[in-house]
Amino acid sequence: MEIFQTFLAPNAWLALLTLVFLEIVLGIDNIVFLSIMTSKLPEKQQPHARTVGLLLGMLARIGLLFGISLLMTLTHPFYTFHTNWVNGQITGQSIIILLGGLFLLYKSVHEIHGKLENTEKKTNAPSAHAGFWSIIIQIVVLDIIFSFDSVLTAVGMVSFREFGEVGAMTIMVLAIVIAVMIMIFFSGPVSNFVNKHPTIQMLALSFLILIGFMLVVESAHLAHLTLWGREVNEIPKGYIYFAIAFSLLVEVLNMKFSSKNKKKQNTV
Repeated sequence: MEIFQTFLAPNAWLALLTLVFLEIVLGIDNIVFLSIMTSKLPEKQQPHARTVGLLLGMLARIGLLFGISLLMTLTHPFYTFHTNWVNGQITGQSIIILLGGLFLLYKSVHEIHGKLENTEKKTNAPSAHAGFWSIIIQIVVLDIIFSFDSVLTAVGMVSFREFGEVGAMTIMVLAIVIAVMIMIFFSGPVSNFVNKHPTIQMLALSFLILIGFMLVVESAHLAHLTLWGREVNEIPKGYIYFAIAFSLLVEVLNMKFSSKNKKKQNTV
């Protein structure tokens, strides 16, 4: 009954739509990583891997929501250090974000190196050693790391006082489910586009390096790290998204220019 009364309020629908939009925006980088990782699998397994990865990631996010009290305790420092040139407070959240950033940096650089080696060997076949569940686990681990950002955003936007605990949790869970369903629907076209264009793959991997570096800086900011009297500030995500959008626009223009040149050469 409380859930039904919650959705009678216009503010509840506005909060739901806003959260769905934010979940999709925050999940774009995850879809790109998912597309690159599943490209190692045989073509028949790729749609199944994308769906399983996103669904398990959805369950992980819902689990984090229900463990919100534990999540909030991760923001409290459990170790503080002070020296002449560096100060900081280590929290569970900052460690998780740091590990996620380092993991993303390692995987991105490793994938770029692998693709360069494959280019030299002229082999584009999926790796025989790429196991289905090993790739799924990597996708879910990264999704959990990115979930901290989206879950904390959701908790900050939905008022428990206005909608009640049950109503607020319902809005957040529905937003995650709807966003994941939309991402599953669009993950196929996005993956096909990324896999068909090698330059897009390299560009996407470069973006993941940028995001990994951003996570490392964000972990330092969450730990209130101060170097020589200056606190490390987080990199505004708007800058990252603008750089990604601008680079993609330039790449699309290059692709159109190349296709026109090919058509001219074929007609000559």
